This record gives sequence, C-alpha cells and structure tokens, in this order.
Amino acid sequence: MKQKFNLLFAAILILSLVLSACSSAATTVPAVPPTSQPAVVEPTAASPTSLPAVVEPTAASPSSDSLDPADFSGNIVMAGSSTVYPLAERMADRFADEGFAGQITIDSIGSGAGFERFCKTGETDIANASRGIKSSEVENCAAIGRTPIEFRVGTDALAIVVSSENDFLTDVTLEELALIFSSTTTKWSDVRAEWPNEDILRFSPGTDSGTFDFFVEVVMGPQHENAEGKADLEAAKADILNADNIQFSEDDNVLVQGVEGSQYAIGYFGFAYYVENQGRLKAVSVNGVTPSAETAENGEYELARPLFIYSDATILNDKPQVAAFIEFFLTYVNDEILSVGYFPASQAALDASRQALLEALK
Repeated sequence: MKQKFNLLFAAILILSLVLSACSSAATTVPAVPPTSQPAVVEPTAASPTSLPAVVEPTAASPSSDSLDPADFSGNIVMAGSSTVYPLAERMADRFADEGFAGQITIDSIGSGAGFERFCKTGETDIANASRGIKSSEVENCAAIGRTPIEFRVGTDALAIVVSSENDFLTDVTLEELALIFSSTTTKWSDVRAEWPNEDILRFSPGTDSGTFDFFVEVVMGPQHENAEGKADLEAAKADILNADNIQFSEDDNVLVQGVEGSQYAIGYFGFAYYVENQGRLKAVSVNGVTPSAETAENGEYELARPLFIYSDATILNDKPQVAAFIEFFLTYVNDEILSVGYFPASQAALDASRQALLEALK
C-alpha cells in the first residue's frame, strides 16, 4: 500500500511542476456570479470558494498518464448531492473501467446529509456537494478530527422545468419565480393575470439538498429583506416550505415524474436531469436567458452554481485509493462533464484543486 501511495505522490508532484510551468499562459474569462457561501477551510489560499468562470476543456490540460487505476484497490465511500451524483457515478465507472480493483459506493442523499455523514458520523471518504460547506459543518468536522478540503469539479445551471404539455410558460423573471414558489400564491393567475386560473403544482428538492439551499438564497431570499435591507433567508425558507401543493424530494427522478404529470406543474433541479428528460420536460428561460454552456460561462444565466467534492488529508494519506480517485476525477472530469449535462470548471479552478490535493499529501 505504501508503494502505491508513493507512486501516486510522485505522479501528482510531476503534475504540479507542469502546472507551475504553464501558469503564465492562463486565460482570463468572465466570472459567473458567486453565491454568498461561508468561508471554507482549505489547505492553501489558492483553492477558491467563489464561483470562477467556466471554460471548455483544452488540449493544454495536464494528464495523469503515470497514474494507473489498476495499481489501487480498497473501498471508496461517497455520499451527498443528488446533483453531483451523476457526475461522480460517471467518474467512478471510468475509474473502474480503467482498472481500479476496489469498490466505490455513492449515495445520493443531498448536500446537507452528505456533510452530516462526512463531518458528524465520519462514515464517508468524500462528500459530494452542490454548495460550499457551511461554517457549522466545518465545526462538526473539526469535532471528529477532520479538516474538509474543497475540490471544485464543475458547474451546474439550475434548470426551471415544466411539462412538455405546458403551453403558457416559456420565460419567467426571478421575482415571478419566487412568487410561483411562495406561500402567498396559489394559482398561476396570481402571478400573471393571463396565465391559467389553475392551482400551481410545485416540485422542489428537499431541505437536505444544496439545490434547495441555492434556490432559497438566489431566488427566494431577495424577496424577503430584513430591516437592514439584506435577504432574510429564514423567512425565505419558511415561505417555500409553507407553500400549498408542493412536494419535496431528495430524489430528482421523483421531481421529474411529478412535473411531467401535469401541465400546471413546475419544478427545479440540476441541468443534467433536464438533459436526461428532454422531450418529457421543457426548460423555462429566466429573464430571457436559457441555461447553456455559453450562458453559464459568461454569467448571463443567473442560476449557475459551482459543484464540489470534499475530503480530508488524513483520509487521503490513509487511503491512497481515495487520493488516486480524486486525482483521476480532476484530470478527466472535463472529458465527461458535458455529456453528463453539466459544464466545465475553469482550468484555474481545477489546477487549484489539484494543488490542494498535492498539499494534503505532503
């Protein structure tokens, strides 16, 4: 096992030298608007917590040709975001296809529940998340001797979806979207007079989901200002939780089926689940902008957000297969991410994540 670890460390060290040599050629691109996530504990200042720009994969991206998955075995346990799940599953399949002899377990339970398993009970090696880790979760990790390390792996554009049978909703403003999911409205005509006088059937990820947190912060929050003019997220959360005709689920496939079932239904979830169900569902543009690789990259689509995985230095050193998988993930994720239905993180963000991995293995 020690020999396998040394092979991994040597491979990553070589890659770090390549990155250093290429850093002067970095390209500056427009940034996607960041979310106001709490600070994340990181091994170096180079690992960003805001949402940097996304770019297409380039031929200059470093490779891990010297890292052979067949050199590693053992178990890898992941849990968390349902949004990150299809991407993690794809990378795990590729890792196994290229020779990994161990077992990878991935549970789709929501970002919050994933952090609970990682930071409270210590059951997992990797937490998948569609939001940054909260300070309270960092404290929980510290209580069991873990220091979470953040690895940025991609970008999601949150999809607002309706049934393919819906013939009246094609575009919505953020303000209207907040009303649609508010406890103060019941019927579509409450939002726009020309819309049907029919009950709104709402489908939302559950409260353990990072997607739910993101929606509350970006969509509901601005419509619930406190006395200081800042978003009252508790009031915003209470508003959506108390809405009529709303179903919550951590399983995005349940949400897909619910929205598909009525022309008066609406829901939201990660873009990959929309891509998987095109034809059954339609994506609604937001403020005239539809989600795409281009609009996520240039910041035009206001519901773009970062995707992460988290681990810990002790885990990475005690279980070389986990470190190898994360290095493999960061190296090849841009080969897979578009076909899964998400968009690439910038090369700078991926390089920072790989530097964080290198630092953790010292």
